[in-house]
Amino acid sequence: MHNTSSKKYDYIIAGAGCAGLSLLTHFIVSGKFSDKKILLIDQAPKDRNDRTWCFWETRPGLFEPIVYKQWNEVWFHANDFSRLLEIAPYKYKMVRGIDFYRYCFELIGKQTNIDVLYERVEQIDENETSVIAGGKKYTASYIFNSILFQPPLLKQHEFYLRQHFKGWLIETEQPVFNPAQATLMDFRVSQQHGTTFVYVLPLSANSAVVEYTLFTKDILNNEQYDVGLRNYISRFTDNYQIKEVETGVIPMTNYRFTARKNNVINIGSAGGQTKASSGYTFYFIQQHSRAISDAIIKTGKPFVPPVHSNKFRYYDSVLLNVLATGKVQGSKVFSDLFRGNIPRGVLEFLNNESTLGTDLKIISSLPFRPFLLAGIQQL
Repeated sequence: MHNTSSKKYDYIIAGAGCAGLSLLTHFIVSGKFSDKKILLIDQAPKDRNDRTWCFWETRPGLFEPIVYKQWNEVWFHANDFSRLLEIAPYKYKMVRGIDFYRYCFELIGKQTNIDVLYERVEQIDENETSVIAGGKKYTASYIFNSILFQPPLLKQHEFYLRQHFKGWLIETEQPVFNPAQATLMDFRVSQQHGTTFVYVLPLSANSAVVEYTLFTKDILNNEQYDVGLRNYISRFTDNYQIKEVETGVIPMTNYRFTARKNNVINIGSAGGQTKASSGYTFYFIQQHSRAISDAIIKTGKPFVPPVHSNKFRYYDSVLLNVLATGKVQGSKVFSDLFRGNIPRGVLEFLNNESTLGTDLKIISSLPFRPFLLAGIQQL
């Protein structure tokens, strides 16, 4: 990998996770940044399959070459309701972390204008537009930061849940999965800790990623996730091997993250790209990255309007209020969403792509009084 030959850059990208690498890949693929000196900083190389990203979209995106698997149908399950969702024109797509990292770093390795530094980012100074990493200072015209240095200080009617999960890639002795159908959400698990579901990404008849997921304030201990996974998998097989393990914690909050301070632009979860009510991030990071890249090409400056409009921020705040305060169980909220609406409309709504007409249909399918109360509180 390139060495840091200069301490003054056009752009510094702090953090080589989904947001930092997506932005840099958008820069490279545009072909318009080869004359810019760029520094990418992360504390360690990305050499593990440490996460899986899922999202839905109607057309091929920038990372289509590394979509590992995609589905036209997905299951939704609750205790009193199951439905196979036909999601056209959407496709539900899965990208493996290791494929994403390799793809991005292969592109980066071919660029002579990009330096990569493996050090911990200790400080970012908005006034100097500088980064201190490994005890050295690096300055730039603009810094793109994806690192959340500390949790936000919440005001009244701001909520901070965590989407936390543990997933196993398993291989089974017998064929038990239908590789043509994923499970988007299965709430037929204990809700003792709060909103809890499992999603299943079948890769073949004998292998799948099984992910035990919660939307709660507090994370669990390691054994609690394992118990949840074992109990769920035991419903369809006891003969399996765990091939890979992944864990993660994603902020779900209606706190308004600072989009930028001077010439430091926040990206990814640190820039508010995670959807507050669902934790979905990958799709919104791509929108944000494309917007930043396009803005620089057109104006020379990376300043863009928010990806999440005020309308969808408000909807997210209301749903987060309902989930965080326990006004309605999360399993009921999502059951009502998928029971009472066409799947395409729900996915448009969760992707911030729905019309007001669709919004009203979806809102009217949810429990009236708790959502009305939450809606008034969030105004």
